[in-house]
Amino acid sequence: MANNYHVPVMLKPCIDGLNIKPDGVYVDVTFGGGGHSREILKHLGPKGVLIAFDQDPDAQANIPADDRFIFIDQNFGFLKNNLRLKGFRQVDGILADLGVSSHQFDVPARGFSIRSNADLDMRMDQYRDLTAAHVLNTYSEDKLHKLFGIYGEVKNAKSLARAIVTARLDQPFTDIDSLKSAISAHIPKGKENKYLAQVFQALRIEVNAEIQVLEDFLQQASEVLKPGGRLVVMSYHSLEDRPVKNFMAKGKFQGEVEKDFFGNQQKPFNVITRKAIVATDEEIVQNNRARSAKLRIAEKI
Repeated sequence: MANNYHVPVMLKPCIDGLNIKPDGVYVDVTFGGGGHSREILKHLGPKGVLIAFDQDPDAQANIPADDRFIFIDQNFGFLKNNLRLKGFRQVDGILADLGVSSHQFDVPARGFSIRSNADLDMRMDQYRDLTAAHVLNTYSEDKLHKLFGIYGEVKNAKSLARAIVTARLDQPFTDIDSLKSAISAHIPKGKENKYLAQVFQALRIEVNAEIQVLEDFLQQASEVLKPGGRLVVMSYHSLEDRPVKNFMAKGKFQGEVEKDFFGNQQKPFNVITRKAIVATDEEIVQNNRARSAKLRIAEKI
């Protein structure tokens, strides 16, 4: 297991952004390796509570032995209901570190990495039915075209979709190497890794319904945060950053801020970070995963 897994990205800005009160209730909705959670616990007093979410069974190996810690093995798209089941209607701060954990990349069998051959899986929640293989083998050419164009921002998405639909007539896709082989003629020379990363990103987002889950989470976060509570979200590509930025600034994902009869803005947050916080050059050298991270912080009105 790579050490990266336990190196949380932008740890200090995340903790500072939460503005932790010792007796507060905080939520880490992307527990993963537990790095951010362990640091939050250090800032909590005896009456403080930290609730962590993670749908990946592998994350449970990192649960700290601490009476102030509550683990919920669910997707953070079900934030509100799960907090209520544990007796919490409102919380003081929520942290989300989006994207795939380094651990998931480092376990080849999960199918997230372009570096190793494995089944075309890509499920963060192993109980989900939809896999990357199912997407590749059953989606129409038009649906694949849109998926790669929107979620992967692949420039030749149309011809890529056609190549996949043609290749699966001979043999269904089962593993990563079969996909690489089928699309090899469409991969730009000298940009192999970037192109494959975009293709894999599109498949991963589709398999895990990541954008819909993110939007559901943001809306629920605005409901469960106390006034003055902080929302801290770290994203790794524009598809995630855009809804986070819009929702923090406007309370919606598209269009302008709603106003009441008197012209007062109707939105749940005040933005703390006008511009996204990015990692320092020093941190990027130590932890390559920080290279594309953008951190945004908002405070509940």
